[in-house]
Amino acid sequence: MNNPQEVLEHLKQLEKVGTVQSALYREEAQALLADDTVSLKWRRAIADRLNRANHDLALHTVSSEDSY
Repeated sequence: MNNPQEVLEHLKQLEKVGTVQSALYREEAQALLADDTVSLKWRRAIADRLNRANHDLALHTVSSEDSY
């Protein structure tokens, strides 16, 4: 398992990496969020960053003809 600081840094790089690497970073973050040995402070920071990244992804990949 990567350390929380490294995972957070990876999430900050999502727009700069390819699709596959971005998916791996998101998966890495999800695994860390499920790890209750990681402090709540780190999990909150990572969850917030992942949430914002997912929101940005939805804004950039959903066209006007798409629906949820």
